[in-house]
Amino acid sequence: MKIYFAGPMFAQADLRYNEYLVEKIRALDHSIHVYLPQENGAINDKTAYADSQMIALADTQKVLESDLLVAVLDGAVIDAGVASEIGVAYAKNIPMIGLYTDTRQQGADNHKKLTALNNTAENQFHYLNLYTVGLLKLNGSITTDEQSFLSLIQDQLN
Repeated sequence: MKIYFAGPMFAQADLRYNEYLVEKIRALDHSIHVYLPQENGAINDKTAYADSQMIALADTQKVLESDLLVAVLDGAVIDAGVASEIGVAYAKNIPMIGLYTDTRQQGADNHKKLTALNNTAENQFHYLNLYTVGLLKLNGSITTDEQSFLSLIQDQLN
């Protein structure tokens, strides 16, 4: 199975988290081949040069070759590249699994947090772009923890 890993990749924390998750995915089964864009030095060695078209062509080709796209949705907003990769996968009907671990999503049944939504600038929940989320959900699902994320990937192998 070919998996495309879409995730933010410009901060050291992002790079390390991506590596950590991909290691766990690869350990699920020897038949899994994960494309992690940050491992593609031809376009993502930030000390070298790759223009926008080189990046777009290389990553789009890998999305189109994949059997599954997995995406990390965490961050202040969904990373622009991740959103683009989700759009390509949706257009080609490639199954997707999203991982969204933002802790602000907790407490949806807390009356005080819900009431606070009526007060200007007191939203205690995190917002994700609904268009991007909708595309992902139309071709897959979103989970909130790593174990469920890995289990959903494992299910795709069967």
